[in-house]
Amino acid sequence: MTADRESPLTASPGKKRNKRKTKSIAGGGKTMASPSSGSKENPAPVASHRGKNPSAPKLSGVEKSESKKTPGDKRAPASASAAEKPVEKPPSASSDPLKTPLMAGADFTMMAENMAELVDQGRKALAVAIGGVDAGDTRSELAASVADATRTLGHVAEYWLAKPDQVALAQAELYGGLSEIWRQTMLRYVGEDAPPIIPQDPSDKRFAASEWRDIPFFDWLRQSYLFTARWAGDLIDRTEGLDPQMRNKAAFYTRLISSAVSPSNFVPTNPELLRATIEAKGENLVRGLKMLAEDISAGHGMLKIRQTSDQKFELGVNMATTPGKVIWRNDVMELIQYSPTSDEVYARPLLITPPWINKFYVLDLNAEKSFVRWAVEQGLTVFIISWINPDESKAEKGFEAYMHEGVLTALDVIEKATGQRKVTAAGYCVGGTLLAVTLAYMAATGDDRIDSVTFFATQVDFSDAGELQIFFDEDHLAALEESMAKTGYLEGVKMANAFNMLRPNELIWTYVVDNYMKGVEPAAFDLLAWNSDCTRIPRANHSFYTRSCYVENRLARGEMLIDGVKLDLGKITIPIYELATREDHIAPAQSVFRGAKLYGGEVTFVLGGAGHIAGVINPPSKGKYQYLTNGPVVGSYEDWVAGATETMGSWWPDWLKWVTAQAPEKVPARQPGDGKVKPICDAPGEYVRVKS
Repeated sequence: MTADRESPLTASPGKKRNKRKTKSIAGGGKTMASPSSGSKENPAPVASHRGKNPSAPKLSGVEKSESKKTPGDKRAPASASAAEKPVEKPPSASSDPLKTPLMAGADFTMMAENMAELVDQGRKALAVAIGGVDAGDTRSELAASVADATRTLGHVAEYWLAKPDQVALAQAELYGGLSEIWRQTMLRYVGEDAPPIIPQDPSDKRFAASEWRDIPFFDWLRQSYLFTARWAGDLIDRTEGLDPQMRNKAAFYTRLISSAVSPSNFVPTNPELLRATIEAKGENLVRGLKMLAEDISAGHGMLKIRQTSDQKFELGVNMATTPGKVIWRNDVMELIQYSPTSDEVYARPLLITPPWINKFYVLDLNAEKSFVRWAVEQGLTVFIISWINPDESKAEKGFEAYMHEGVLTALDVIEKATGQRKVTAAGYCVGGTLLAVTLAYMAATGDDRIDSVTFFATQVDFSDAGELQIFFDEDHLAALEESMAKTGYLEGVKMANAFNMLRPNELIWTYVVDNYMKGVEPAAFDLLAWNSDCTRIPRANHSFYTRSCYVENRLARGEMLIDGVKLDLGKITIPIYELATREDHIAPAQSVFRGAKLYGGEVTFVLGGAGHIAGVINPPSKGKYQYLTNGPVVGSYEDWVAGATETMGSWWPDWLKWVTAQAPEKVPARQPGDGKVKPICDAPGEYVRVKS
């Protein structure tokens, strides 16, 4: 699970591409996808031309324009009519990108001094990178990634090399489109008002600066890049014979490469960066490289991209502020009981199992965005597990330990604290997967203490688990396990970087450009501050989870063993509230829906708006998004959605009605420490404060 800002992280990679509307390329007779129909990270590709034999677009417009007097051309006009009607060039259409207002006032002396400082900062950053990480680990994991990308894209190349006629067609599409873009650029240079072949997409912030539109050179760069990226994505779509996993990986690597080579990522080809560098006399690059060295140091030799300024956030002060007490602590978790805000509470307590790959306070982000605080205010007695941020001493803490010392121990402690044997439980993401495993184990062993369960964005069937599966093939896992064998855990920054690569434009290159090239410190944002607060994962836990779930899908197949007990999700017959989010790229809604069919009891399926974080952390006071309801999980996901009822706003009130209807009895409010378990310290506790 990772941070899900409202727009960048909402697109679901598991969604099939929609059919794209096409629009004629000016003067060429070909068709291409309208840019507005694609997302900014995986934009609509060029339309396929199967069964046709198109030739390259006619370039009569270019030939015609060559007869006109171009800027800087001292030759006589080709005809008297051309001389009599000189073309007035728009003032923004400069023929030389270096002879523009971008270069006005450039102080090259000061810039030279800053370039010398830049070299020194680069040396420091390199020293931090070399000294902060085991080079063998880096080479091993990098080699695995490069080998996998090469092998994957090699399968695509094999298909196309075996079909020379289709290669020729694809090349004609590429050359034809690029030629049309060049033709349109030439028309602009001679002063004609030629609309762009690839119109600007307002949602693509990489090309928001006016120079990308006003200066023909940069407009040509932008259009050529976007056209080529879409063409490459279309090749993957049109490659036949790839299994779904191979196709997903090929699309992922293509997007990753395309986003990396964007002209917006480099100073010479980004007018905004050029302007910033000239105005700051190169000081922006010096500041940026200093931040780069700091971020490599923070990642212990790996780049930990700063996505926000976390100096304004402090746990227990303006984050994770819901009052409560830590009432239990062991080698795996701290258990927090929150203080009531009403005279009466529901008798049945609520236990929340968050993921251990992030810290629990995403559910208690601040007073306005806290699910925990809201649940307490509704009269629930809330307990939450705060997982340890492990060091090498916890290397062998596996799934069984997290089940026994985590969930099952928490049930024991809650009974001592409240006198209630029956509880309702909720699990988020991988915390929900652990909870499902625990429930299957409890069903097999006759333990009925959990009376109902809620799953937030939780997968139990990993046959269609989305883009994260890209990272869980044998080569990647072997490299990770080699690294974890030395440390005893998976570094949190490695997991964070993997999530970032799923959305490279928004979660990598935006920050690379702003932080390290513009030299601008990112703004404070609570959700991103939480996201950057990485946690480590014990070697045994990570290996079991990735292999048993993502690689072998044992839980869904009824083949998972815990303590020698074979687990069957069909034996879980308690009421289930299953929340998926429509644009989730971590736990795709289709995958959650498929897994919900494996349970043996009644499942109330709800589909929230937005993505993995924003769709879950959606307080009613904000009035944002919507949710769909349509009863149990029956038929296909698409049919369920088509027949669903949409309700605007947060799903939280709907869940509250469901969870309290099962056990409406109330009792006097319980304070932490009233029972047989005494408080250890104030919430949010000590484990959550440990930094990776």
